[in-house]
Amino acid sequence: MPDTITKDMTIGEILEIDSGLGPVLMAGGMHCIGCPASQMESLEEAAMVHGVDLELLLTRLNAYLQALRS
Repeated sequence: MPDTITKDMTIGEILEIDSGLGPVLMAGGMHCIGCPASQMESLEEAAMVHGVDLELLLTRLNAYLQALRS
Protein backbone atom coordinates (compact mmCIF):
# COMPACT_ATOMS: atom_id res chain seq x y z
CA MET A 1 0.00 0.00 0.00
CA PRO A 2 1.45 3.39 -0.93
CA ASP A 3 2.23 5.81 1.88
CA THR A 4 0.30 8.66 0.29
CA ILE A 5 -2.24 9.41 -2.39
CA THR A 6 -0.85 11.75 -5.05
CA LYS A 7 -2.47 13.97 -7.65
CA ASP A 8 -1.04 11.76 -10.41
CA MET A 9 -2.90 8.61 -9.32
CA THR A 10 -6.09 7.62 -11.12
CA ILE A 11 -9.37 7.17 -9.27
CA GLY A 12 -9.12 3.47 -10.12
CA GLU A 13 -5.67 3.19 -8.53
CA ILE A 14 -6.92 5.01 -5.43
CA LEU A 15 -9.88 2.66 -5.04
CA GLU A 16 -7.58 -0.36 -5.41
CA ILE A 17 -5.65 0.82 -2.34
CA ASP A 18 -8.75 0.68 -0.12
CA SER A 19 -12.42 0.66 -1.05
CA GLY A 20 -13.11 2.95 1.94
CA LEU A 21 -11.53 5.76 -0.04
CA GLY A 22 -14.62 5.76 -2.29
CA PRO A 23 -16.85 7.52 0.25
CA VAL A 24 -14.05 10.04 0.90
CA LEU A 25 -13.92 10.81 -2.83
CA MET A 26 -17.72 11.04 -3.04
CA ALA A 27 -17.92 13.35 -0.02
CA GLY A 28 -15.30 15.54 -1.67
CA GLY A 29 -17.43 16.00 -4.78
CA MET A 30 -15.97 13.24 -6.94
CA HIS A 31 -19.16 11.46 -7.97
CA CYS A 32 -17.40 9.87 -10.94
CA ILE A 33 -15.81 6.91 -9.17
CA GLY A 34 -17.72 4.40 -11.29
CA CYS A 35 -17.18 6.22 -14.57
CA PRO A 36 -14.94 4.46 -17.11
CA ALA A 37 -12.93 7.67 -17.50
CA SER A 38 -11.91 7.40 -13.85
CA GLN A 39 -9.66 4.51 -14.82
CA MET A 40 -7.57 6.80 -17.03
CA GLU A 41 -7.85 10.31 -15.57
CA SER A 42 -5.52 11.43 -12.83
CA LEU A 43 -7.00 12.73 -9.60
CA GLU A 44 -5.76 16.17 -10.61
CA GLU A 45 -7.56 16.01 -13.97
CA ALA A 46 -10.78 14.73 -12.41
CA ALA A 47 -10.70 17.42 -9.73
CA MET A 48 -10.30 20.10 -12.37
CA VAL A 49 -13.23 18.75 -14.42
CA HIS A 50 -15.49 18.55 -11.36
CA GLY A 51 -14.40 21.84 -9.78
CA VAL A 52 -13.07 20.09 -6.67
CA ASP A 53 -10.36 21.57 -4.43
CA LEU A 54 -7.52 19.12 -5.13
CA GLU A 55 -5.41 19.98 -2.10
CA LEU A 56 -8.34 19.58 0.30
CA LEU A 57 -9.28 16.26 -1.29
CA LEU A 58 -5.69 15.00 -1.05
CA THR A 59 -5.60 16.01 2.61
CA ARG A 60 -8.78 14.06 3.32
CA LEU A 61 -7.68 10.99 1.36
CA ASN A 62 -4.29 10.88 3.05
CA ALA A 63 -5.85 11.42 6.48
CA TYR A 64 -8.01 8.35 5.83
CA LEU A 65 -4.92 6.31 4.90
CA GLN A 66 -3.07 7.51 7.97
CA ALA A 67 -6.01 6.56 10.19
CA LEU A 68 -5.90 3.03 8.72
CA ARG A 69 -2.30 2.69 9.78
CA SER A 70 -2.89 3.93 13.32
